[in-house]
Amino acid sequence: MAKKENSTKSFVLRVDADTMAAIEKWAADEFRSTNGQLQWIISEALRKSGRTPKKRRTADGESGDATR
Repeated sequence: MAKKENSTKSFVLRVDADTMAAIEKWAADEFRSTNGQLQWIISEALRKSGRTPKKRRTADGESGDATR
């Protein structure tokens, strides 16, 4: 069986306590995890700035991320 590529990458993010508290409250208000809220914030910023990675087709016809 072919090994699937991991589509996520982990990294450490340092955020001051007040900013983290605001993100956690916002996440709770939106019924998201803190991690999910941060992913949403980043996705929205990329979309609004026109920097969202383009999707491409892989050899097997599935959509893939163009950044791979």
